Amino acid sequence: MPKIDILNINGEKVDELVLSDNVFGAEVNEHVLYEVVKNQLANKRQGTQSAKTRSEVRGGGRKPWRQKGTGRARQGSTRSPQWVGGGIVFAPKPRDYRYTLPKKVRRLAMKCALSSKVQNKEIIVLDALNMEAPKTKEFAKILNNLKVEKKALVVLGENNKNVIKSASNIEGVTTAQVNTINVYDILKHDAFIITKDAVEKVEEVYA
Repeated sequence: MPKIDILNINGEKVDELVLSDNVFGAEVNEHVLYEVVKNQLANKRQGTQSAKTRSEVRGGGRKPWRQKGTGRARQGSTRSPQWVGGGIVFAPKPRDYRYTLPKKVRRLAMKCALSSKVQNKEIIVLDALNMEAPKTKEFAKILNNLKVEKKALVVLGENNKNVIKSASNIEGVTTAQVNTINVYDILKHDAFIITKDAVEKVEEVYA
């Protein structure tokens, strides 16, 4: 079972935590991660893009020149796709890109994502993360104590408005709760900061 240090907000080791081998020690399946990330990005698409086909473009009713005798290629309309101002071939139309993946695949991908953070030593477990008031400067100081310089995902065990507001103005930092974390966000961020109580909830949900 993977063992990891528990730090306080000053970056000091206060304890050790044995992580669940089933959740944080799974074999990383890159194909499953790819399928789930692709699914998440597809589900985020608005699908509102639209262009006009030759039947929808205005004009082009009159034949531009006679069929034979001009030496030029025959043309039936100035709104054919090869003309400037003509319609688009196979024009995109509004559609829904959403599709679903099996629950087992989604659960496996989450375990793989969490395990990859442990294997790459990109996970930081905090004993607690509480703030008396929303202060961006104080939160930035905490990140500095933890030696986090790049994108970071902060996972909380419960809704903490002060922490969320403090982190919202820092570029590259995203906050989430156990029930809102997803594979794409975990992989997109370089550092994975999670509180001890959130680890327990994650292990309970994905055990």
